[in-house]
Amino acid sequence: MKLMQLYASMKSDLQAIEDQMAQTVTSDLPILSETSLHLLKAGGKRIRPVFVLLAGKFGTYSTETLKRVAVPLELIHMATLVHDDVIDDAQTRRGQLTVKSKWDNRIAMFTGDYIYAKALTVITELDKPRIHQILSGAIVQMCIGEMEQIRDFFNVEQSVRNYLRRIRRKTALLIAISCQLGAMAADAPPKVCHALYRFGYNVGMAFQITDDLLDLCGTEKAIGKPPGSDLRQGNITLPVLFALQEENMREKLLAEIELIKNADGPITSVAAVKIVRSSAGIKVAEEIADRYIAKALKALEAIPDIPARRNLADIARFVAKRSY
Repeated sequence: MKLMQLYASMKSDLQAIEDQMAQTVTSDLPILSETSLHLLKAGGKRIRPVFVLLAGKFGTYSTETLKRVAVPLELIHMATLVHDDVIDDAQTRRGQLTVKSKWDNRIAMFTGDYIYAKALTVITELDKPRIHQILSGAIVQMCIGEMEQIRDFFNVEQSVRNYLRRIRRKTALLIAISCQLGAMAADAPPKVCHALYRFGYNVGMAFQITDDLLDLCGTEKAIGKPPGSDLRQGNITLPVLFALQEENMREKLLAEIELIKNADGPITSVAAVKIVRSSAGIKVAEEIADRYIAKALKALEAIPDIPARRNLADIARFVAKRSY
């Protein structure tokens, strides 16, 4: 099934989640409603809610139950984006002005905090303490991942292992538990929940690596922000790390990164991006993303062969080849 067909087949349940998200973040304070709904209205792939719903197919499927997992997971993701845009001084997100650029940093930080808090109020409606424990543990790890990224800004000596550990915390965990908690909420067997966690983890790793590749190789129209944003912020991603390992590239790339790091004002990363694009770093990073997708597909072999399993496999393949 094509991805758009899959989304169309889940339209009513996804709309219920969308409506619940809007209702959840709406506040008596008009500006808080406006800022919280701003990113929500910009849309997104909603991959976490889709994973929750598909994972729920392996147990007792209930939209009312599953949206109490899907809504908080997507809201937590959105809250991290609002905070990230402050840290990264990002002007656009999904082709729209960020909360920090339309309002200011203070408004954006409190908006992110508010969305986090509202997310937690939704999941507490589920009387399943283990789900609460897993979610809270993942949020802790996400915060550690964000701090590690800040620590490693412009750190050209960091290892590939450090990068992979960081994206595990920042991105892969939330996608992994989207699959796991959807299954747990539907009372799927523990073996299935574990297999879905492993599937989500590997898809999440590939998702972030692909995101980092798109930041270097995509167009502003496709990715909703200027290419090379990561480098301008000092975020040294996997393709850059591999480019730095090439002797004929290293000195030129180091010089460009140093220029960006020491710039007094806005500076372009076009030259640095061009160097990375011409390196083998792009191809090597793509191969690693493909390996994670292969592991994700392998994890699916441990769960019942129902349509939802095939849908999950289709999404995994899309993640590896996406252009936005």
